[in-house]
Amino acid sequence: MHIHPLITDSATLANLCTRLAQADFITVDTEFMRESTYWPELCLIQVADVNEAAAIDPLAPGLDMGPLLELLVDNEDVLKVFHAGGQDLEIVYNLTGKTPHPLFDTQVAAMALGQGEQIGYSNLVDSWLGIQVDKGARFTDWSRRPLDERQVDYAIGDVTHLARIFPLMLERLRKTGRGGWLDQEMERLGDPANYVNDPELAWKRVRIPGRKPEVLGRLKALARWREMEAQAKDLPRGRIVKDETLADLASHPPRRQGDLAKVRGLSATWAGNDIGNRLMIALESAQPLSDDEMPPRDDRKPGLGKDGALVADLLKLLLKIRARDIDVASRLLARSDELEALAAGVRTGLPMLQGWRFDQFGQDALDLVEGRLGFAVQGGKLKMTRTEDAA
Repeated sequence: MHIHPLITDSATLANLCTRLAQADFITVDTEFMRESTYWPELCLIQVADVNEAAAIDPLAPGLDMGPLLELLVDNEDVLKVFHAGGQDLEIVYNLTGKTPHPLFDTQVAAMALGQGEQIGYSNLVDSWLGIQVDKGARFTDWSRRPLDERQVDYAIGDVTHLARIFPLMLERLRKTGRGGWLDQEMERLGDPANYVNDPELAWKRVRIPGRKPEVLGRLKALARWREMEAQAKDLPRGRIVKDETLADLASHPPRRQGDLAKVRGLSATWAGNDIGNRLMIALESAQPLSDDEMPPRDDRKPGLGKDGALVADLLKLLLKIRARDIDVASRLLARSDELEALAAGVRTGLPMLQGWRFDQFGQDALDLVEGRLGFAVQGGKLKMTRTEDAA
């Protein structure tokens, strides 16, 4: 494989993208910094196919990233391969308003091949290629220039190894017949809605006890205010106000701006400055959360009841057994909230009761809650057994 020097000019990048546009797939990775900013700062992007690989410097003066971004989000003929690509997709979305498509995530694929819930990149490379990845440059400051040769080599390695691993994974998926299992997961991962930073929805990320509409309404208003402040200042939202402080303000709102000096987690200066004034305006504008916005109740408390909670625990045990038997990550078959919903009587809208998930697990889960399946110990191992009624 030919490894290019770091690309810093538009002509070289455009020529590379013209060639990569003829490939069946490309592997993609990014290096970014976001510790002190709201928006992740793209510092390096690496791409490869089976013939060549390169790192591109998006911070290079005058570099036109258009051909690369077009390749990623508008070229439907080239499959884009990532590993644990959620943050990479977020960066591309922030730049273009779109996500790469079609895409393939090797971490998700590894779940279907029995390699755990979230296998790390270095472990993936070791398991498939027997190569120990040098992690020395992992925590480097990618925004500093110039980048040295070791940093660039480390970064390019992420896509060159992936270009060798992907065909191997694809072949194993074909042999096991599990390739189709991943289609829905890849579409879900690539859904642009996952990467929209909508201030109106920011409150849903904040944990808060209770379900009073007026408290949740204040939380919504405060979270919206914080999100807009963070975006405008390009600071992490936690640097504006931490989640626990936001929840406390929603639950115990100050009556006047001067009271902000008494709030733990806020600077006393907020009692008289502009940001404190904007916070109070947000609180004063808050309206109780409407019925259609109220979050669903936790079915375990109290709707599921003690017996229902036990059934949910049995379903989780069944999931572990089934995942072990077919050598697949349990999270790919079903999630905890689905199991609890099934135990509570829900029978529609659950992914595990549809398609391949129903064949591999959902039917057994349904049989368990409806009395047609039980557990038995055979040869020292816990196994599923059909009841006489089911027979």
